[in-house]
Amino acid sequence: MISKKAKYALKALLYLAKQHDRGLVLISEIAAAERIPRKFLEAILVDLKVQQIVQSTRGKNGGYTLVKDPALISVGNVIRMVDGPLAPVHCVSHLYYRKCEECVDEATCEIRLLMKRVRDATCDILDTTFLADFSKVTALVVEEEANQI
Repeated sequence: MISKKAKYALKALLYLAKQHDRGLVLISEIAAAERIPRKFLEAILVDLKVQQIVQSTRGKNGGYTLVKDPALISVGNVIRMVDGPLAPVHCVSHLYYRKCEECVDEATCEIRLLMKRVRDATCDILDTTFLADFSKVTALVVEEEANQI
């Protein structure tokens, strides 16, 4: 499960992606439109600025904008920046690997093997979904859900 901070970061970045051609966007506008507490959003945007995902300009005509094209910012990378690894357990993480203390044999551990499949499927979806893709993703999910009814 992603944290509320990661969810809010994605919501803010999606809002900025939709406004990308417009230029700078005020924090108050993002907070109101996406129902994100302003102080929390300020802290998130500062973190994203340090990660060089957004840039800001101070002053009367200031605000935030994306540094990169929305087609180049993957959901997986944003979640990793905010929450850390996508892997459900440390022993299958690429960047944050840590051996489980109780594991007798990683090579045959059924839990590890299953969680590796979960990690791979999660990464496959999140690392190939970019901010610019969300309108297509939304349409696909709505269609899939309609077909299940």
